[in-house]
Amino acid sequence: MSFDLVLFGGTGDLVWRKLMPALFQAFRHGTLPAEGRIIGVARDELSDTQYRDLIRQRFEKVDLAKRPSEEEFARFADMLHYLRMDLSQPASYEALAELLTHRNADNVVMYVATAPSLFTTVCEQLAAAGMNKPHVKIVLEKPLGHDLASNRAINESVRQAFSENQIFRIDHYLGKPAVQNLLAMRFGNALFEPLWRRETIANIQITISEELGVEKRGPFYDRTGAMRDMVQNHALQLLCAIGMEPPINSHADAIRDEKLKVLRSLKAWTPTTLSQQVVRGQYAAGTVEGVAVPGYLQEAGIPEDSTTETFVALRTEIANWRWAGVPFYIRTGKRLAGRDAHIEVNFRPTPHEIYQSPQGKVNRLIINLQPKDGLELHLFAQGASNRRQQQALSPVQLDLDFDKRFGADRVGAYERLLLDVIHGRLNLFVRSDEQEEAWRFVEPILEHWKADTTGPRPYAAGSWGPSAASAMIARDGYCWSEES
Repeated sequence: MSFDLVLFGGTGDLVWRKLMPALFQAFRHGTLPAEGRIIGVARDELSDTQYRDLIRQRFEKVDLAKRPSEEEFARFADMLHYLRMDLSQPASYEALAELLTHRNADNVVMYVATAPSLFTTVCEQLAAAGMNKPHVKIVLEKPLGHDLASNRAINESVRQAFSENQIFRIDHYLGKPAVQNLLAMRFGNALFEPLWRRETIANIQITISEELGVEKRGPFYDRTGAMRDMVQNHALQLLCAIGMEPPINSHADAIRDEKLKVLRSLKAWTPTTLSQQVVRGQYAAGTVEGVAVPGYLQEAGIPEDSTTETFVALRTEIANWRWAGVPFYIRTGKRLAGRDAHIEVNFRPTPHEIYQSPQGKVNRLIINLQPKDGLELHLFAQGASNRRQQQALSPVQLDLDFDKRFGADRVGAYERLLLDVIHGRLNLFVRSDEQEEAWRFVEPILEHWKADTTGPRPYAAGSWGPSAASAMIARDGYCWSEES
């Protein structure tokens, strides 16, 4: 199969940090179709040779294990080409159309790794130049808008040029092996499904934490914040994967239909729940791994009076028969005590205790997403020593580490997603109605914050966020995983 992959923003940060390393790994693994061409598009005056040299220099900054040898890069570089384009000029698109038509590849992928403000322009110009035929696919990076209205405007504009099955809205969390194995675990085994309901599960916690601050993304992040950057997309997609009903099959729309039902079932916000069940924070100066770091307001490019949140914790419920009354907690933030992403499913205690269980401990299933991928099942067992302690039980753990189990067979998130786009598989991509429902859920929170003059709660860098987040979950009688 032949393909052309056009990378708009071909000299940008996303391309050299994520996309090119992922494409090279697919090339190294032999899964990238050999008859492929990767075309970087940007405003810079570069030849093919200069572009290849630029990418080779960038590869020196990626992890050593993902860095190509000279011989490997020489073979990979044969696929790399460059075209200078001014994305506002129709003549540039005519030149691209001529370049693509000359080769007439089986599949053409337009990856728009640019500012969202250019999405509409690029789509309109591609259509005007006749580059929206059925074999053409378009990939859109987040964020798609900053609220429900802007998201709808972008989606409507894109749909005027491309049909829904040509549009791939990417969320790299959906490409993580642990997220894929979450669906496989739920729907490929008979073990969990009978337990996956309100009668046996007490609460579910989703945590996505970072040790880093805003780094060089200050101006962008200050316009975005944690709610738009993480909750509206990544965290809610994880909630859908946990809460969805079994689809009728593994086809893309069957899966996305069930995710949409979850988003539509999330409890509506009220003035009381907006005040009590949503916490926003902003990191102050502190210490991370023994190194003093500045607060958010001291970061480059951040206004000294900014009220942008760098931390969000919230409580919600899925109002349906399976989950009614089960709290779902989401927590995400920057400059926290560790880099971690996991989903924790906490089960209810046994209905009648005949053994002495450890105080405050329950059975838990933990789905780890980063820094490692895997599953942990926390149980209780009785050993020789605690048989003498009046039938006391001790915690034990079953641990499936995907790195150890699957080793070299594992595929990174962007590698998996790029291959799926090339082959036209939509399962791991977000449909427009999903996005709109996610915006509909977070928009009342954003409107509430606009009217709230108290601003975000400060928390020390290197901590787990504002104490109000712990107080919120404690009102239900629970605690975050690191506090248990």
